[in-house]
Amino acid sequence: MNEFLAQIFAVIHQIPYGRVSTYGDIAKFAGYPGYARQVGSALKKLPQGSQLPWHRVINSQGKISLQGADLSRQMEKLRTEGVDVQAGGKVALRQYRWQPGE
Repeated sequence: MNEFLAQIFAVIHQIPYGRVSTYGDIAKFAGYPGYARQVGSALKKLPQGSQLPWHRVINSQGKISLQGADLSRQMEKLRTEGVDVQAGGKVALRQYRWQPGE
């Protein structure tokens, strides 16, 4: 695994149960500001059954970026953790957004 992926996955692994972060935040916290799209690309390549809490990463508008069955799966995972996900995948970032050190 290259250094970029290692840093990205290390940050995602820290997102607590019941909280979310954005692709851009993950990139910034990992030392790669401006690399939000690359964070999304890295998550798309996760192997099936990965233990990384990928479902806790959403876009900067507070929405789940996935569609169809994947949207439903991510919504269900977040709701199971107590995150209020509105229809269409909207999450209140002010309430659920994680910052390192919290």
